[in-house]
Amino acid sequence: MTQILQLTRSAAVVVALGLQPSPTPTSPVRIEHFANLETARAVHTATELRSGRLLVVGGMGPDKGSLSTAELVDLSTARVETIASMAEARASHTATALPDGRVVLVGGYNGEYLASVEVFDPARQGFVRMGRLNEGRSGHTATLLPNGRILIAGGVGRGWSFLASAELFDPATGRSETVGSLSVPRESHAATLLTDGRVLVVGGHQGRREAMEVYSSAEVYDSRTRRFEPTGRLTTARHKHDAVRLEDGRVLVIGGADRTDRHYYATTEVYNPVTGSFDPGPSMANTRYKIQGTAVRLANGDVLVPSGARSAEVLDARTGMFRAVPGDFPATYFFATATLMSSGDVVIVGGYGRGNQNTGGVWRFRTW
Repeated sequence: MTQILQLTRSAAVVVALGLQPSPTPTSPVRIEHFANLETARAVHTATELRSGRLLVVGGMGPDKGSLSTAELVDLSTARVETIASMAEARASHTATALPDGRVVLVGGYNGEYLASVEVFDPARQGFVRMGRLNEGRSGHTATLLPNGRILIAGGVGRGWSFLASAELFDPATGRSETVGSLSVPRESHAATLLTDGRVLVVGGHQGRREAMEVYSSAEVYDSRTRRFEPTGRLTTARHKHDAVRLEDGRVLVIGGADRTDRHYYATTEVYNPVTGSFDPGPSMANTRYKIQGTAVRLANGDVLVPSGARSAEVLDARTGMFRAVPGDFPATYFFATATLMSSGDVVIVGGYGRGNQNTGGVWRFRTW
């Protein structure tokens, strides 16, 4: 009877999440360290190129200053190569891969909040300036829309101000135009492209220390109206979390922290774009925060959550429950990157530990 009840509970979670069991499931089976960057870094970006190599750009260096350097990681040889630098150092920027193989680097911070945009051109193996935003910002989100433009939302701007503004950057022209603002200024939020082309923006905060306000609110950007509209509310206000779209179109919101940054969450929530509501999801074994952009949906529908703790976990699409992945990181790293490669593997790069010490480590989750 106990086994029957356990199976029933697992099935209920699968139904609640809208997950579909994979007929031939594959999953990451182990974390493997296989290379080191030449420069340890955090709050950088990592993007797969068409060549299959990983482009690692900018971030915060070992001396806590912003970096202009870039490196290429070759997964087939474990070779790491430093290439030509960006025109400007930048950390807490965004990188967006375009269908033509270029990578657009937007904003960031280097002592100033940057409005500049650069593009990495694989043909030149270098960076080229490409227009400007209307407002300098870091800690924003960048979402590639079906029409080829990039939605830039929120972040922090001049004078350490929190931004509600949003822009559409057009890589074809290098021009950016202002669109309707978010309902509130947001930093440390998450933005996810929905299957219908809208963008879900969830949580985040404004203010610092005692004045900080962490949000449970969410809103959706509609390209037809070029405006954000309110949607359901999280059951738990959170920032420095992550969000990833599931196979059925729902969005899994993962981890984060409260306004004190002392209480971290192992909880998840699931957003239903049809009803505009959030429901509790399965809990992880580990609390995790400062994990933006590191949750990855694998080819079989599982969701890998590798960052913010010493060990990784996978949300199993067959059971709707999290399970541990063998192999540990040397420490808990924050503001790392996780990139799903065309091979199906996931590459984890950099981050900083509890003592604010950066790592140059590169790890891989192999899938079979």
